[in-house]
Order: sequence, then structure tokens, then C-alpha cells
Amino acid sequence: MRAAVLIQRWYRQYVARMEMKRRCTWNIFQSVEYAGEQDQIKLYNFLGYLVDNFTPASSERNLISHIFRENEVCRDMEWERYFCYKNIEVPELYSGPHLTFPLTVAQADSLVEAFKNKKQLHSRYVLQLLLETWKLLRTLPNISRISTCNSKEITICGDLHGQLEDLLLIFYKNGMPSMERPYVFNGDFVDRGTDSIEILLILFSFLLVYPNDVHLNRGNHEDHIVNLRYGFTKEVLGKYRLHGKRILKLIHKIFSWLPLATVIDQKVLILHGGISDTTDLSIISKVDRHRYISALRPPKKKLLQSDGQASIDSDLEEDMWAPRDSPVTWSWNSLTSHNPFGSRNSFQRRSLQDFSDRLKCSEEKDLEELRRQAKFTQSYRDLPQSLSFSFSPYSSEHDDTNTDEWKQIVDILWSDPIPQDGCIPNEVRGGGCYWGPDVTDEVLNKHNLQLLIRSHECKQEGYEFCHNRKVVTLFSASNYYEVGSNRGAYIRMGPDTVPRFFQYRASSLTRSLSLRQSVGRTEHSALRVLREQLIAHRSDLIREFQEYDPENRGVISQRDWALAVEKILRLNLPWRVLRPQLMSCPPDGLLDYLAWFSDLSIKEPDNEHIDQNLLETVYRHRSTLETIFRIVDANNSGVISFEDFRQTWKLLGSFLQMEISDEVISNLAISIDSNNDGSIDINEFMESFRLVDMNRLERGQSMFLIPPSALPEEEHQSEGFAPEEPPPEEPQHVEPLFKTPP
Repeated sequence: MRAAVLIQRWYRQYVARMEMKRRCTWNIFQSVEYAGEQDQIKLYNFLGYLVDNFTPASSERNLISHIFRENEVCRDMEWERYFCYKNIEVPELYSGPHLTFPLTVAQADSLVEAFKNKKQLHSRYVLQLLLETWKLLRTLPNISRISTCNSKEITICGDLHGQLEDLLLIFYKNGMPSMERPYVFNGDFVDRGTDSIEILLILFSFLLVYPNDVHLNRGNHEDHIVNLRYGFTKEVLGKYRLHGKRILKLIHKIFSWLPLATVIDQKVLILHGGISDTTDLSIISKVDRHRYISALRPPKKKLLQSDGQASIDSDLEEDMWAPRDSPVTWSWNSLTSHNPFGSRNSFQRRSLQDFSDRLKCSEEKDLEELRRQAKFTQSYRDLPQSLSFSFSPYSSEHDDTNTDEWKQIVDILWSDPIPQDGCIPNEVRGGGCYWGPDVTDEVLNKHNLQLLIRSHECKQEGYEFCHNRKVVTLFSASNYYEVGSNRGAYIRMGPDTVPRFFQYRASSLTRSLSLRQSVGRTEHSALRVLREQLIAHRSDLIREFQEYDPENRGVISQRDWALAVEKILRLNLPWRVLRPQLMSCPPDGLLDYLAWFSDLSIKEPDNEHIDQNLLETVYRHRSTLETIFRIVDANNSGVISFEDFRQTWKLLGSFLQMEISDEVISNLAISIDSNNDGSIDINEFMESFRLVDMNRLERGQSMFLIPPSALPEEEHQSEGFAPEEPPPEEPQHVEPLFKTPP
């Protein structure tokens, strides 16, 4: 009996430690992920504010204005000519799939097989497939309404995020899309993974073959601004160098035409993010969804030309902002002006709704300031109405109807559930809201619904219930943060509208790892991500540590260390629990924070004149900087000139509220331009800055003290699954805990 009690006690402690480590690891990954999304929204808000308030002739505005062409949604015939594929020839040496239209089932299947074998579809067929998809999507409603009549089961999939192996495994275990096997894919098909374009082409091909049985909802990553940061833009331009720009532009238009939600049997609502206390399906069903090419801010009113047509052509955008025959010249803010956006904190912590509301509330003040500073050659009242629109986009250009519609779309794409009642702004992501069980009950009762299926959040088991089992989060990208970090899942739902869950992991590597090794590997990766965040904020952390070290001894207590780190990083993590895995502590309990940073450094270009603070700035904001680079690189060539490089840094400096001298920028540009061609390669520049970690923990010691030999040397992702091969892991069928929906 004593032996049994001892074993039981040991096992319970072991399980408790595993659960604690798992939760800490999960919080690290999720906090860093949401911080990145928040940074992306802040950057877009900032750039939008510049475009709305800079002088139309400013060079700064010209660099970024092309990403704000919200009105490019008309003149479909002109766009079809722009996207024409007929002048693209397929070489005889091409060994990939050949497509003819209308598309057949056999061709869709061959496309899946080709992508499973790592083949690439020719750009001619890509454009043709995308063009046919665009034509079909324009005929679909905002909310797809489908039925499970004839005892037909519907399969529902969550986020895929460019992970083709997950989609292939779902098809292998559940069956290809067909009239007998309909599918609903709930957004976030792209970004983060390496095969986003392949996933899109597969889904679009089956949509064309089975338009009544394959349904696609839009996610928050079906947005060209988000794609700039999270990899889809880079992937398309890398795989299709010659016609990548046209392919991207057509995909962006397709994203704006994707339906926003799906309803099954008038009982189950499927949408990507969530709901809010203002969600109204009747409003969502009537919005012009294609106007929201990016859902990060409301679209402007369409400006009319002399012939009454809406001006949308990209070449006409400058005319839209500043008519050539207008003698008006004025200026307001520039990158060198003194802090035009208020304090850093007052700007940086705004959510999407807060930001637009702030501008809307101050519209009269802004207009008065513009009228005072502008130098007109004619009186203000004689200005053409189209020009006055550009003064305050959140007043005359964004009417209340536009704002209400926009908030509806932002909420369903970006929101997350919380266990508490109420509805509050989602400050963690920066967009959408947090909604509680009371809001779920209100919206479901209002529309006579029983269940809400959403995605948008990675869950360790691939799914999770909340709000009295009336809301389920579904996530289909397994191994999302790290191999072994989470399962993927999909749902089968029959006429009883009871969800049946099937879980899986698409990587065969997970079978060879024990539980201890799997959790240790994930934890090891999470600690590496966390150390990157710490070294990226080294200067701020040292200054904060010194606040707790008035005698300048170089040591602080563990409590002060935890408070300082949380104050700077704001990741809401249990730092005192994580501290032993991040730094060693002597017997006296005081931490030597200067020695702690000495083992970490940033790889840099070979130039002794590069300032260390600048290197730290680059490393900390490298994702933001790469996003600005790709915005400035309007022709998507992958390189920018020295002058554009200088303007990029000016934009970053203005966004960060910091001064960056032209001399420092020139030295940095010269050190990067190794071939002396006068241009900067984006990819080479970003690879020039990475973390070099000499810490003993990075060399193999993890929270579990697993020896390096116990961890696999590399990850072997599945190459796809042929019918005759055994699957990597059998999906687990989880029986529902209730027989009828609540």
C-alpha cells in the first residue's frame, strides 16, 4: 500500500508539472502571436492616418498610398482584361497539371496529387482558375445557407494557415469534397505556413466543381495588409516571380468576395472570429462585402467622375486625391513635424474601433486646423467636393452606415469569447471584441440558432467548447506553434446538428516522441521565442532594471526582475515561474542582469559604424520593418532603392516616435549593399539580423533537462498520404457529450 501511494503521489506530481509546463508554453506562444497581430494593426492605423492627412504631393504619401485603394471594386470588365491569361504561354517542358474549363472532378483530383508531389501549377492556369473563382464568388450571398437533408453529413474545417499536409490528411481520412461529402472551410487558409497558394488553388478548384457543396468563409488573414506581414505575399512572389503581382492582386479581390458566414439547417452559425453585442445577421447579409478589400478600416465613399462612374482604377488614384487641374497646394503633417500624433502610448494602444472613433470625434478640430494651415489660391468654399473628401476620411468619407457595416465585419473576423458576461474591445489582438455568454445567448436567441462554430484561435486538442457548450472553437492546423504543440480537428455534422470531432496530427515525427520529449521539444521552442523577445527589448529592460537598482550594483531581486520584465514586454506571463529557465540565480537570490544579457547578441552586417541601438531597433521591429519594405516595394520586385530605403526608415522612425539620422541610415544601406548595385534586397536585409544565442539553455538544456540526444535533430514533415500508405496517426473520434444541441 505504501508503494502504491508513493507511485500515485509521484504520478500526480508528474502530471501537475506537465500541465503547468504546457500552460506556460501555450501562454508564451499565444502572447507573442497576439502581440504581433497588435503591432500589425497599429502599423496599419498609423499608415492610414498618414495617408489621410499628408499632403497629396508628399513623397511619403506616395510610398504607401497604393495599399489604401479601397475603391478598386468596380469596372469588372477592365479588371478581367488586366487579369487576362491568354498571352501567357505554357512551355513544352512543363510537367505539372494542365487545366481546362469548366473544371472536372478528375482535374481537381490531379491538382491535389500534383501538390502532394511538390509540383507547381503554371501561372497561366493559376490566373485562369482564380478568374473563374472570382466570377463565381460574385454570384454568392454574404451568408451561405446549407442543409443536411437526405441524412447528408457536412464536414467543417477550421484554420489551415498554409499547412497543406493537414488538408491532405483531412481529405485522406474524411474523403474528397463531393456531393455526398460537402465541406465548409472557415477562413484563414493562408499565412504562416509554406503552402498557402496550393491550399487556395485546391479549395477554389473544388468550389468550381461543386459550387453547392463546398463553402468558404472569409477569415481575418484573407486580407492583403495582414498578408504583408505573415508570409503569403512573400510566398506568392517567390513562387511566381514573373506574374506574381497579377496573381496577388486577383487573390486580394477574391478575398473581398468570400462569403462572411454559413448557416446549417437554420440552427448552426459558422463564422471565423465571433460576434459582439451589435452583431446582426440581417445587416451582414446586406453589406457590400467586396468593398472591404481590407477589413482593417472602413472604406471611403465612392467618388464620382464627370460621367457618373465610380473612380476605382489604380492609375486614377492620384487624380482622385488631387485633381491635376486644381491650383490648390497645401500641406499639413510631414515626417519631420514634431510629434503630430500625440504621445506614444496614447497612439500605440488604440484598437481599430478606438482609433476610428478618436478621429471621428476630433473631425471638426482637424478640419479647422487644415483650413488654418492650408494655403489656398481660391477660397475653401470654392474647392471641389472630391478634394474636400480627403481632408477627414472619418467624417464626410466614412458615413455612419459605412462604420456600422465595417464594425459588423471586424467583429465577425477578429473577435474572441471570454467566460465573463459582457462585450469589451479586444485590446490583446487590437481588433474586434471579447464577448461573453450573455452575448452568445442574445445573438443565438435573436436568430433562432442553437450553436456557434468559430475558429481564429489555436487550441491544444484542436477544438474547445465554451459558453455552456453553445460556442465551439475549431482549429485544423496541427503542430501550429511547434511539432507536437497541438492537434488539428474537423467536425462532421448530420441532420441532428450534433458536432462529432475528429482529431489528428499531420506529422509522423510526433509518433516517435514520448510525452516527455514532445512537451520538452515544444517548451524548448517556446523558451527560444521568449528569449528573442527579451533580447529585442534589452535596452528598455536594462533601464527598467536600473530603476530597481538605485545603488547601481548590477543585481536585483527575483520579484523586481519579474515586475520589470512584465512592465516592458506586457505579455501577461508567469515570469517568476519562468525565471529559472531563462537565467540562473545565485544562492543569495539576487540576479545579475548585466551578465544575463552578455550571452545574447544580434548578428549584424560587417560594419563597425552601425550603432548598437539601431541594431536592437531593427531586431525588435524586424517584422514591422519588413512589412513597410514590402509596402514601399510597390512593384513587388524584392528590392528598393537607397532613397526608398531612407524613406522606409523615416516611416519606421515616425511610427516609433524616434529620431533616425540620415547618416546612420546611409551607413546601414552601404553596409548591406554588398554588390554595390545601389539597391537593397529585402530578403538579404532581413536575414542579416538574427539572434545569436550563446546561452547554455539554447544549447540543449530545457525545462525538463532533456539531453540533446533525446530530441530529434530535425523535423520530417509528411509529404502527403497515398491511399495504400498507413496514416501517421488515426484520427480520434470523440463522441459528443450531449445528444441534442443546448
